[in-house]
Formats: sequence, structure tokens, C-alpha cells
Amino acid sequence: MDNRLLARLTAGVLFLAAATPLLVAAVVLSALFSLPVPDDLPEPRAPEGSQISRVFDRTGKEIGVFREYELNTPVEMDDIPLHLKQAVIAVEDRNFYRHSGIDLRAITRALLADLRGRRIEQGGSTITQQYVKNAYTGSDRTFGRKAREAILASQLDNKADKELILFNYLQSIYLGEGAYGVGAAAETYFRKPVSEVTLSEAALLAGLIPAPSRYEPRANPGTAESRRKLVLDQMLGQGYITKAEHTTATRERVFAGGQFEPTRPATVVYPARAAVSDYPYFVDYLRRYLERTLGKDLVYRGGLEIRTTLDPTLQAVAEKAVTDSLAGTLPPLEMALVSVEPQTGFVKAFVGGRDFDAAEGQVNLALGKCNQPASSLPRDKVDVEASCWDPDYPAVEGGGSGRQPGSSWKPFVLAAAFAEGILDTKVYSAPGQYRIPNCRGDQCVVENFEGGGGGRASLREATHKSYNTVYAQVIQEVGVAAVGEMAKKLGISSAWVAEPEVHGVSYALGAQEVSPLDMASAFGVFATGGLRAEATPVEWIKDPKGELVVDNRERKPRRVLAEIIADNVTDVLKGVITSGTGTGADIGRPAAGKTGTSQEFGNAWFIGFTPELSTSVWIGDKTGNVPLLNVKGVDRVTGGSIPAATWKAFMSEALKDVPPSEFRVPVPLTATSTTSSTLFDPNQFVPPPFEETTIPFDTTASTLDPTTTTLPPPTTTTTRRGLLQLPL
Repeated sequence: MDNRLLARLTAGVLFLAAATPLLVAAVVLSALFSLPVPDDLPEPRAPEGSQISRVFDRTGKEIGVFREYELNTPVEMDDIPLHLKQAVIAVEDRNFYRHSGIDLRAITRALLADLRGRRIEQGGSTITQQYVKNAYTGSDRTFGRKAREAILASQLDNKADKELILFNYLQSIYLGEGAYGVGAAAETYFRKPVSEVTLSEAALLAGLIPAPSRYEPRANPGTAESRRKLVLDQMLGQGYITKAEHTTATRERVFAGGQFEPTRPATVVYPARAAVSDYPYFVDYLRRYLERTLGKDLVYRGGLEIRTTLDPTLQAVAEKAVTDSLAGTLPPLEMALVSVEPQTGFVKAFVGGRDFDAAEGQVNLALGKCNQPASSLPRDKVDVEASCWDPDYPAVEGGGSGRQPGSSWKPFVLAAAFAEGILDTKVYSAPGQYRIPNCRGDQCVVENFEGGGGGRASLREATHKSYNTVYAQVIQEVGVAAVGEMAKKLGISSAWVAEPEVHGVSYALGAQEVSPLDMASAFGVFATGGLRAEATPVEWIKDPKGELVVDNRERKPRRVLAEIIADNVTDVLKGVITSGTGTGADIGRPAAGKTGTSQEFGNAWFIGFTPELSTSVWIGDKTGNVPLLNVKGVDRVTGGSIPAATWKAFMSEALKDVPPSEFRVPVPLTATSTTSSTLFDPNQFVPPPFEETTIPFDTTASTLDPTTTTLPPPTTTTTRRGLLQLPL
């Protein structure tokens, strides 16, 4: 031990002797048995106990991994900007270039706090000490470990150049979201090499160091913004930046989104990238699902074997159908397709857009979330658990709040009407326009699609032709709350985002925003005769010992709708394809579905199902409700045009080797047949049939004739603006 080190140790021991004999003993023992520091500084070690979780499709092929840390992005010493080094020093260790590895003032300040609490409470660590902790000693919160850390830091400072210590520290420090080192963090948050990090971005990274999860800008942009400003203030106060540089940098704001350009100067933080996979949208969905159900620690550290529900054959068919439909178009026009097996809830195919890795952002448009965090809603007005996956984290889903479904929402109104004893044969006035009684304001007139209608129509016929004026009358009979409750029971997570009464009559016409995943899942309840198996991307999960953690093969669906209601809704929706607005989706086998087009042609949908699969297709502009006009030769895109054709292309190919199955013959509705409470027993469960085939199910065929009364297609006239017009 050289004289320089001995002098430091002696001073330290004398200084600390008055504080506690126990700490003095720990320092002396650590000095006697201190670990040697090699000439070549080691690479940062991986987190202790971390194991990679591997993801497989339903055939057993690996399609992705989840791990706690990223591979350290290699950087050279000259790659790290001076202002990034200065930001870290300013906020973490302002005396870095003056002390000899330990800062006695900082240690004293932390020691006094520790002794008051009789445990390690404050840091006081220099950058050198933090690096020693990462590379050598670990992070046990004990006096002995802290003493060894101080001794090693002093040894390291005596052997290595300050710039080398700082460089290795910046290479190893954890900065949240699985990023170790500033190189990985720059790529993770800003999608740029560390050499291009700006002053504002450098301040954000430096601010993450003390508590990466607390200051993480995606989950906590407000906290990250406050921390960024603090770093900039410290840099100004210590003379690292000028007043002008400080003013320019603080004018920016943390913008956690990245898929759209901010409207003012901003430090843009991009969405997290999913694990590299041939199926990035599905893996992104899986990641969100697992984080909610298992927690991040188990997902990223648990060494799990995750067998998913993804069918690679059906996924390839889905991707081709979407690619073909979007061929010849450009972003921001997008399409999403989700296909769910009704009996099990297994998500078999999942496409959330045209290109997950596109420069304009990784938005998973097959997903949605609640419109607002539950904390902003009265607790007696919202069912938090049923409404949101994670109500307190606004970015839990990938596609915003979803999109308006237009008339593809009407089956939920139809089911609620049947539950209230209203028959499909009931006849309504079906004018081209309908004025809402006792209504005041600008949204008092409902109009049929492009002014069609006139005369009278049964509820069945109004569904086939998608008459808004009839459904406006139906929801007034049934009640908005009953429709919201029905949609929620069937699986629409956004159905109770706010009081449904605020929508009024428009709630019957698709004013509520929904996700393609929810719509495919909810329509599947009709296919099963009222049984709901919640949509899931997971078939089973095993831990490193091979024991099952999750086994969805054995789960049982829950009855949420009376069989008579579900079967009669299906029977009505068959007519949409055979003779209504969805004839473009006819696949030559029993199928049912509904078209949907939101106001001003901003979104177009087709959701349909067979006994084997329930599939939703959405097309729209990624940036918002932009009218879909003149797309691939279609003047105005409706649910019955491109979405129906895409659905047909997918379902025809997906089911080509599966023998056709008939839907059950529905028991005829009567005025009292649907009102018995015994039909809605929530404790009634039915086990799902399961076979290891491409479409694992078995359905008993019937002799039901799928044809219904032929109805003429809707006429085309000029759309009238200024009216409440939520068509098809």
C-alpha cells in the first residue's frame, strides 16, 4: 500500500472515528482484505439473477425474447459529447476532477444521515464509487460493502486516468428501460447515436441516474421534465453552459410519444421498441399483456418459456391481406386486422399496421386504451377494472383510445334490444332523417347513410341496411346505459370510459372509440352462443424448472349472454353479408358480420365471424379522423368496400382447408323469451373444446338455410353535412 493511499486511509479513519467504532472496524478490515483492481477495466456485468424469457409461436418456433437489459451499444471515448459528460458530473459528482475517488464531505453528510437512521440511507458516492459498485462490489446496502467500495475507489483513482474512469462509468450506468450505458440509452430514448445527443437530451439522460424508474420519461414525462431542468440549472451554476445555452435548452419540453411531430421545441422521446421479431406487432401486444398480468420483473428476469397463440400460417395470410389492400397507397393510411378463436379467446393473427419499424413511429393500431386515466373520473361512474388494462398509465396500450366503429357498434344495441324483449320483427319508421325528440343544440338530427331510407323497416331489415334513424329510436327504448353494459360484458374495454349518457343517441351509432382487438373478441361471443373467453396471446407459460405458470388451454369461458340472444343476433348479422351492406364479404360459407363507417368517412370497419374465427378489419388515417376519399379507386371508403374485401381475402384463405360449419338454429324470439334472469347466470361456465389442429374446435352442424329475404343495396346520393351522420 503506497504512502498516498495510506495517508488517505488514515485521514478517513481519524475523521470517521468519532462517528462509530463499527464503521472504523469495517474500514480497517476492508483495507486489509481489499480486492485487487486489474490493469484492464472490466466490462460492466449483467444484472444478477437476470434470465432471458423466450417467446414461441404455437408451433414451437422462437419468435422473440424478453430480457432485462440490452446489449451494451459499443461507443468510443470520443463519441461521448462533452456536454453529456459535463451534465453527469454537474448533477452526480461536481468535484469529480478534484477528489481522489472519494469525497469526504459528501461521505460525512451521508454518514450522519445513515447513523441517525442506523442504516444506509443516503448515497454520498462519487462517480468512481458508483462505477466500483457496478463493476466489483454489487449493491448490498451494508456498511461493509460501502467501506470496500470507498477503498477500491481510492485504489482505482490512483491507477486509472479520470477520463477512463468516467468513460467506463458512462458505459455501465443503468438508465432505465433496459438500457445500460449512454450508448444504449441514446438509441433507446432518442433513436440516435450518443455522439448526436443534444444538450437538452444530455440533461435528460443525466437526470435519470439516481432513479431511472422514477424519472423515466415515457411513464413519467412531467417528473423527467423537472429533473432535466434541474440538471441544466446545475450546469449553468457550475459554469458548464452559458445563459443563452441554458435558455434555449430549457425552452424545450419532454415530448414522450415520438410518432408525431410536436408543435413546439421539444426533447422527443420515442416509444419503446419491442423485441426484434418477424411479428413485431404481436410481440408488442404480448409484451403489454404480460407486463399487466405477470409484472415486469418476472417477464424480463424470470427465464420463462412463453408459448403463444400466434398461428404462423394465419399470420402470413393476415399480413398478405393487409399488404395487398394497402398496395399503391402511402402512409399515413393504415390498416389493422385481428383474428380471434371464439371458443378459446386465442389470438391467432394480429396486424397493427403496415410497418412497425417505420420512421414515423411504432404505434400498434390494433390496440386501444381508455380515453383518459381512471383517476380523472368519478369512482362511482366507471368500472376501472373492466374498463382499462392499467388506468393510471395512459400509454398502456399502443394505438391511442381506438377509433369510432360507426355502425359496426349496432350489434351491441341489437343484443341489448333483444334482452329487453324487443323483437327483430318490430317495425319502425325509417325516414331519411330523424329529429330526436326534446333535443336542443346542433346534434339533434340523425341521418341515414347518404340520405337513404324512407318508409318503414323491421329491426332485422334496418340492421341489414344499417338505418341510423331506426337505431336512434331503438336506443331510446333500450337506454344508453343498457347498451354500454352490454358492450362491456361482451368485451369492449372502452365501453365505460365515461358516462354513456353523455353520448345520447349517438351511442347507438358508434360514437364510442374501440380497438380492433376488442371488436374481434366481442363479436366472437355471438359465435359461441353467448360464452366469452377473454382474448389472450398466451397458450401456456413455463418457468425455468419446466413447471406451468400459466395454462390457458384449460381455462373455461364465462357465459355473459343468453344463448337465445346470441344466436338470434348471429342470425340477423348473417343477412348483412348475404343481402345487406356487407355483401363484399361473402366467402361462400356460413358467416355473419357488420360494416361500419364513422362520420365523414374517417374510419371504415368490417367485423365478421364464422363458427371458427372472429376477425376485425379497420382502415383509417394514422394521424386522426381524416376522410377516406379516393382510395384505390373508391370515392368514399365505407365498411362494405375495402375492409369487407380485406376480410374476405383473409377468411377465405384462412379457412380454405377447414370444412364449413353451420351456426346453431336459433330459438325464435318472443316478447318474454329473453327476459328471464336465469339466462344471465354469471357463474355458468362451459369448458371450451380443444384439439391440436389449425383451427382447434368442433361444432355441430345444423340444417339451417343461411339465406334470408333479399334486400336491395343502399342507394347513393350526396352526403348532407351539418347533421349527426354516423353511417354504415
